[in-house]
Amino acid sequence: MTQAFPQAADTAPPPPPGPGVVPPFPAPPTEGRRRRIGLGLGIGAGVLVLACGGGVAALAGLGVIMTNALNEQAKVVITDYLDDVKAKRYGEAYDSLCAQAKATTTRSEFTADAQRAEPLQSWRVGDLDLASVELAVPVDVTYADGGTGQLNAYLGQSRETGQFQVCSVEE
Repeated sequence: MTQAFPQAADTAPPPPPGPGVVPPFPAPPTEGRRRRIGLGLGIGAGVLVLACGGGVAALAGLGVIMTNALNEQAKVVITDYLDDVKAKRYGEAYDSLCAQAKATTTRSEFTADAQRAEPLQSWRVGDLDLASVELAVPVDVTYADGGTGQLNAYLGQSRETGQFQVCSVEE
């Protein structure tokens, strides 16, 4: 008994249609392609500009906030120091000095120098000069006799707290 196998020709797919036959799916549109590409690139560029511009604006804002915070801290430290000197609380003024100033000046020397200095009536503390190597702050002063002048307060930082401390106030 012989069994007949179907021939390969019976199961083979039909040959592809020839030229001029309509494909089973529509062709992609060709009109407007450049406009869509240009629109997509434009939107992508806009998003990139917004992201980079936002980062630059954030850095600028952070810089302004940090500068304002440093100025505020410097003004508080200098004002407290000058308040102590004006009120003749020389021990408290000496205690608020930076370590470098305390290493070169004893408490008694500081007190003697402060007592010899012309008494202060009022002052206006300027902004910290962040561009200089030394942390200097200009202070416009009015003396008890009515005279005026400009001093520079030089600051240092505490190694323990990181806060500003007055190192010296000079003409």
